Amino acid sequence: MKEATGELNMTVIVVIALAAISALFVTFIMPMIQNSITTNSCHSSGYNTKDVNGKLECDYSSTYTAPSN
Repeated sequence: MKEATGELNMTVIVVIALAAISALFVTFIMPMIQNSITTNSCHSSGYNTKDVNGKLECDYSSTYTAPSN
């Protein structure tokens, strides 16, 4: 019976750890990935990006000029 309790405790710890990692990913990393994809997509189409309520969108009223090296 003690082994079953130990395995249950380990399962609970793993589930909580996965939930914490998932929350961090969704909160911090996923928005950065989405903004990067949006920026690259807009710039490759020739448009700038604009911030609309904290989310990037293509600004079809202005064109993007790549910086010259």
